[in-house]
Amino acid sequence: MRKKSKASFDPKTFLAKVGDGKTISEHQTNHIIFSQGDVADAVFYIQKGEVKLTVISEQGKEAVVGILRSGHFFGEGCLNGHPLRVTTATAIAECLITRIAKEAMIATMHDEPEFSELFMAYLLTRNSRIEEDLIDQLFNSSEKRLARVLLLLANFGKDARPEPIVGKFSQETLAEMIGTTRSRVSFFMNKFRKLGYIEYNGKLEIHNSLLNVVLYDKPEIKTGNPDNEPGSSD
Repeated sequence: MRKKSKASFDPKTFLAKVGDGKTISEHQTNHIIFSQGDVADAVFYIQKGEVKLTVISEQGKEAVVGILRSGHFFGEGCLNGHPLRVTTATAIAECLITRIAKEAMIATMHDEPEFSELFMAYLLTRNSRIEEDLIDQLFNSSEKRLARVLLLLANFGKDARPEPIVGKFSQETLAEMIGTTRSRVSFFMNKFRKLGYIEYNGKLEIHNSLLNVVLYDKPEIKTGNPDNEPGSSD
């Protein structure tokens, strides 16, 4: 008697449907998905939208540690034994998010190699991004850090051309992401616009030429306000 073959497993289909230990919910802009200090008991997957991860120090200082978009997981620290959330996750655009309970996540990774491969690929990519962010923070000027963040937000590298940045990123948020002041971000954004690297047309558009700020020390980038001096006020 021929053995019945197991139906093929599609990770994307699995993440897009409700099931045991798995729910799907919509989140409006500025809705908090979970807060720092909450019980960590599930992993989340973004089907649509964007999520901001922030952390607050004991002194009350807030920092943006990540901007995630569709296809990204977050909250995976619960799989590593973290009992509480170390960040706050906030929707910065309308989101459709899958919540997978910790037990269901572990079981699926154990039973479905295709899902494990998808999740591991995400973790490896994320870890590489963390290393790049650390190097960027340690060795690059705030001008280069801002240019790199704008390119990343515009999905630069996908089809070799940036896309319009979806969602509103205030200068305060950009400053928190690169570890500088809002006035300095304002100064550099105005410089990028004057040099034709970015445009404001209802939404922020990034041009390929902004990559010059990251890759090359061009003379026009060094003119004006030095990085070690306060930027002009808004």
